[in-house]
Amino acid sequence: MTRRDFIHYSAMGSAMAFAGPALSQTGGRSPMTTPVRPFELDEVTIAQLQDGMASGKWTARSLAEKYLARIEEIDKQGPAANSVIEVNPDALGIAEALDAERRTKGPRGPLHGIPILLKDNIDTADRMTTTAGSLALAGSLPSQDSFIARRLRDVGAVLLGKTNLSEWANFRSNRSTSGWSGRGGLTKNPYALDRNPCGSSSGSGVAVAANLCAAAIGTETDGSVVCPSTANSIVGIKPTLGLVSRAGIIPIAHSQDTAGPMARTVADAAILLGAMAGIDPRDPVTQESRGKSSADYIRFLDPNGLRGARIGIARKMFGFSEKVDKLINAGIEEMKRLGAVIIDPADMESTGKYDDSEFEVLLYEFKADLNAYLAGLGPAAPIRSLKDLIEYNERNRDREMPYFGQDIFVKAEAKGPLTSKEYQEALSKNHRLSRTEGIDGVMLKHNLDAILAPTGGPPWTTDLVNGDHFSGGCSTPAAVAGYPHITVPAGYIYGLPVGISFFGRAYSEPTLIKLAYAFEQATKARRPPQFLATADLRAL
Repeated sequence: MTRRDFIHYSAMGSAMAFAGPALSQTGGRSPMTTPVRPFELDEVTIAQLQDGMASGKWTARSLAEKYLARIEEIDKQGPAANSVIEVNPDALGIAEALDAERRTKGPRGPLHGIPILLKDNIDTADRMTTTAGSLALAGSLPSQDSFIARRLRDVGAVLLGKTNLSEWANFRSNRSTSGWSGRGGLTKNPYALDRNPCGSSSGSGVAVAANLCAAAIGTETDGSVVCPSTANSIVGIKPTLGLVSRAGIIPIAHSQDTAGPMARTVADAAILLGAMAGIDPRDPVTQESRGKSSADYIRFLDPNGLRGARIGIARKMFGFSEKVDKLINAGIEEMKRLGAVIIDPADMESTGKYDDSEFEVLLYEFKADLNAYLAGLGPAAPIRSLKDLIEYNERNRDREMPYFGQDIFVKAEAKGPLTSKEYQEALSKNHRLSRTEGIDGVMLKHNLDAILAPTGGPPWTTDLVNGDHFSGGCSTPAAVAGYPHITVPAGYIYGLPVGISFFGRAYSEPTLIKLAYAFEQATKARRPPQFLATADLRAL
């Protein structure tokens, strides 16, 4: 099967568009497209940005200026995607200093002078605030950088700003709308502005997809990197728990939280992951990554990486959409053509058996971990505990809870300490079912290199009245196990993005990157967004 055949096969019978961004069969621009002028840096990779700075075409300052102007044009005006909650007032000065250093000493590495956005739950000790999108933390200035921010500064990245998110990383209400925060408002999907960007790293996904930065950082507890990545047709990596420090990140749950790179290509995500990984005394779990991490994940990029790879198909995670199944099955056929050995089905025995215990663990850990974070903000902070936060939201219900409440907050506040038997048993159950009887079990049984499933369905229409309408996905096993997960663009349904996921054992990032890169290079599925007002279903 040639790539042309793959594209044609994938499109048959289900309005799936691999061949281009147009959503109608008219051959011209859809009348619903929001006019957006071409941008010099559209789809430019980190390597191309480095080449441009080396040749003198660009400087770090000129890149920062261009991205900042594009944020103003696309994010705040025009389509008003609303993905960036705050820009760094010192970005241009930082970029100038890096330009001077390049002239005298040369670049520090592949991220020298590269503009990166951070999710607004990642601490930066500068003039940017860190609020998790909540008005309760407006003006909060952390006393020190998160480990991730410090690492990015050390390798010469320009921290361009903070991205909007689903408030409190989408752990406030069971009826929330992803992409909305009290401080930042509603983030919109650039493929169809009335569609949801997913969350909680909504702004990071949209900003990368819309070419408002070179790449961005998101965080995930369960789906918050991979879901906005699939919904915005980008690459997202949720690393193994312990590969990346959690110090200085507003938490949900220490047994599942991790930050991860979000980029337009696997190569760019790999560059970012290498900069983020490392052992941090402030986060003891990172000690477990000693000898298992890498500062250079680029070396695992292999266009022939699927040849001979044993990939198990998690069929129980299909079936929520006939169109998604056809799209992903076409991707599987392409992997066979590239030499992969497909084991189908290769289902985890425990699929769907630990949803309740996962939520129980998250409630306990959220209360403990958030209280610890808030207490560390210092005596000047107006909010010092989850109890204070609940009371703040009630006092400011008109601004903080106009669309959905805080039922999860209330449930978490009612929980006891982490010594509780209920918590300990739920955590043990999670690890047994997601690891021994889950990912590890099925991979051992079939001698797999990775497990494959649809990352999720096409983005749903944003609904502030009823909340999110998730159709399906595969984020939970790797999230609960604390294992790595990478998603790559697979194609489009009615012009709406869908991603394909690879996940596997702890610290198997090199293998997953190799597989994802080979798939990406063979299919070249990603297409930039067109900022449609709404999805055009006339393709049928």
